[in-house]
Amino acid sequence: MFLLRAGSTYAQKGVNDTILLGAVVVDRDTFPMVFLPDYEQLDKLPRRLARRRARYDQLRYNVTRVYPYAIAAADILKDVDGNLDKIGDDKQKRKEYLKTVEKKLNSRFKGELENLSITQGQILVRLIDRQTGKNCYNIIRELKGGFSAVVWQSVGLIFGNNLRREYDPSDRDKDIEEIVADLEANNYYQYKYQRQQVMMMQARAGK
Repeated sequence: MFLLRAGSTYAQKGVNDTILLGAVVVDRDTFPMVFLPDYEQLDKLPRRLARRRARYDQLRYNVTRVYPYAIAAADILKDVDGNLDKIGDDKQKRKEYLKTVEKKLNSRFKGELENLSITQGQILVRLIDRQTGKNCYNIIRELKGGFSAVVWQSVGLIFGNNLRREYDPSDRDKDIEEIVADLEANNYYQYKYQRQQVMMMQARAGK
């Protein structure tokens, strides 16, 4: 025989604060009782949909990993273009400035970028085009010259990364665009962006 006593849960404030619960008495022993929310168990997704969901989740992870670098690339490129405009047509000064920038960026970002997977590198190339309006081939050609751009394009193609590839948010890159829009709308993205800004300032300062 058991006695069921149900009651509302509420806090009792005092020297020793407690939370009063309902109770169940079984053979003169009293046990606390709480009501848990309903749990709905859904059937497993069909295998085809499960694979599609797994691919999308992996894509989301990769986009989240590299998007802050695309943001940084856009800001750095804007900064570099502004400084090159100030320098003007002095080829020696432009060359010295670009070497200094390259040294600072290598010091700050090279190790992290080398740890990216091939797939993450491919996504980063697309996102850099999204943020800057320029594909990576044209960026390299403008800053390092046509020969360097051709070399890096050749290396990229070996690893399945076409530096000339343009971002296509309405078709090929539709899922990436959807993920980026979601990242931009939540607090996690704001945190990552602020952290990236600090990293950029450190790179510019040569720290």
